Amino acid sequence: MDRLARIAAHLAPRSCDAQVNSIQQQPTAAQGLPKVAVLGAAGGIGQPLSMLLKMMPNIGELSLYDVVGTPGVAADVSHMDTKPKVTSHLGPDQLPNALYNSHLVIIPAGVPRKPGMTRDDLFNINAGIVKTLSEGIAKYCPKAWVAIISNPVNSTVPIAAEVFKKAGTFNAAKLFGVTKLDVARANAFVGEILEVDPAQVNVPVIGGHAGVTILPLLSQAQPRIHLPDAKAKALMERIQNAGTEVVEAKAGKGSATLSMAYAAAKFAESCLKAIQGQRGVVECAYVSSHLTDLPFFASPLRLDQNGIAEFLPIGRMNELETANMAALIKELGGSIKKGVEFANEGAAKNDKSSAQPSSGSSIPSSKNETTGPLYAPSSSQQPKSGKKELKPQPSSGSDLPKRKEETTGGRY
Repeated sequence: MDRLARIAAHLAPRSCDAQVNSIQQQPTAAQGLPKVAVLGAAGGIGQPLSMLLKMMPNIGELSLYDVVGTPGVAADVSHMDTKPKVTSHLGPDQLPNALYNSHLVIIPAGVPRKPGMTRDDLFNINAGIVKTLSEGIAKYCPKAWVAIISNPVNSTVPIAAEVFKKAGTFNAAKLFGVTKLDVARANAFVGEILEVDPAQVNVPVIGGHAGVTILPLLSQAQPRIHLPDAKAKALMERIQNAGTEVVEAKAGKGSATLSMAYAAAKFAESCLKAIQGQRGVVECAYVSSHLTDLPFFASPLRLDQNGIAEFLPIGRMNELETANMAALIKELGGSIKKGVEFANEGAAKNDKSSAQPSSGSSIPSSKNETTGPLYAPSSSQQPKSGKKELKPQPSSGSDLPKRKEETTGGRY
């Protein structure tokens, strides 16, 4: 109950001046390496995710934020003898410090799904949390890559996009809904059937991140898997409902926290590799997309230092996958609309003349295109401390790389 009360308080309107004046510059232990912020670090996903990130040698600062419990989590993981420096930030007043100069922000904040909880129940709580945190990102680290875990991802990513558009900081190439767990599950289940190491399996998963919107392309799995139609349909449905499988197995005492933390850490690792200039980084994520008539869609992507560099081909689908695609489009479209309407309901009241598009700025469809304009200098609010103005230099000691390098592509 205490955590829910603090979450409710987190959603209450706050004074911008109080937030701006409270920020302090934090030194980073490992100069030259990225700062990663975890918003919701004390939760069921946030804690194991924080531990996994602390194990990564290519992180300079690991900034942990939550509305309750952050000091304990930070103290715990800080005792690990690994490179990242850990900083602790508790409550809305410390959100600016948590975010300032971050290169990658990961959001597992919110409440997990429980037995009997409807999507509306989950949406009504988590949508407001994601909106509030996105407003902070727009102010204090507008150039950061943002990876959203908070469910329902099909709606929370559009919410974040609308917040960033309103703030003038939206970069479609750097906003992601983390669907890596769907890929991990598909690989694990296929690996079980084929009796091979799941790490050697690749099943592309497209669409969204809930139920029927999750579309594993089993016909494109590597190594190939040959199943009768009935078994292929059963496997697809198991992947789509795998989250419910975990919720029921935990008998009301949790959801897929450990596997989600693992998947999020793997996705973060890929993002950091791309940020630091590694070539051939490919991931699947839910992003602003032109591949279908929907403004958001999950598919395989090639990443570079600027974010999304290329949408990789989805490939030919078989009859079962094509049939599921029709149901996917209808369900996902409704979820996207719900998120956009939630984000804009306040803006519509304040300014009826400013209509926000649903997908925003474009992102490249091939490696010959650029990732679009970077944020203009005037697009972000520069935080201040009480005595002097801070220069917007990343706390890791270097700016995000600006040179776009060609990569070799490839699959997962």
